[in-house]
Amino acid sequence: MKTRIYIVDDHPLIRRGLAGLISAESDMEVCGQAEDAGKATAEIMKLRPDLVIVDISLKGNSGLELIKNIKSFDSKIHVLVLSMHDESVYALRVLKAGARAYIMKNDLIDKVIEAVRRIGKGHLYVSEKVASQMLNQLMTGKPAEDSEGSAVHGLSDRELEVVDLIGNGLPTREIAAKLHISIKTVETHRSHIKRKLELENATQLVQFCVRWVEKRSSPLSPVASPLEDVAISVTSLPEPAPVASLPLPPPEKPANGRASAKSAVRAKASARSA
Repeated sequence: MKTRIYIVDDHPLIRRGLAGLISAESDMEVCGQAEDAGKATAEIMKLRPDLVIVDISLKGNSGLELIKNIKSFDSKIHVLVLSMHDESVYALRVLKAGARAYIMKNDLIDKVIEAVRRIGKGHLYVSEKVASQMLNQLMTGKPAEDSEGSAVHGLSDRELEVVDLIGNGLPTREIAAKLHISIKTVETHRSHIKRKLELENATQLVQFCVRWVEKRSSPLSPVASPLEDVAISVTSLPEPAPVASLPLPPPEKPANGRASAKSAVRAKASARSA
């Protein structure tokens, strides 16, 4: 029986690349795709795939919320997170939410298939860096001192979403609409974030959020995802140029022997005179 996989990503090229990668495996198949959490939730509840590949950044609710929703209505569905966000910030969060693997989009594409197989055998799939962080937290209860995500370790998943949205320039009203919460709730989150990060005012909050987003995105922004390369190589090959149909020359009439002899004599005479 094939492993049935559902893909959730808001980039069409990524979805296409993943679908091509999975379809090449004899024991796997793609049973559905979606670009947003709303459509994905409805279809996953109906299709009940064996595994869902989720991106953290989605239209509507975040990938984190989608993971929690999936695990709440069917804990047997495995989740693999494929994201451009730094694993030092999000990997532990998605694992706590119920995911079984976290892979960066700029990693080698063969890691996706390897992770799917590992998950199917009941194992987690994380990098050595994340495994080290997990052991550190297990032993000390605190994030590693050199962890890039230690600054926001105390924030809740929703508060971290608000930090990202503020850093991307969204005002309070738009944040409320995007997260489907009230403006008052967003203001409460802002207040909690300031207190946890020891920021004195709204200006410092905005400055922190902008620096945070720039730090998260700058190392990855110039790097094209290998999955996009897969999609491009499969779907964007140039069409062969049309071959112009030229009229065939009329067939030559067969010459009789006498005419052929005369032609040969004339050719020899021309050669001698030259």
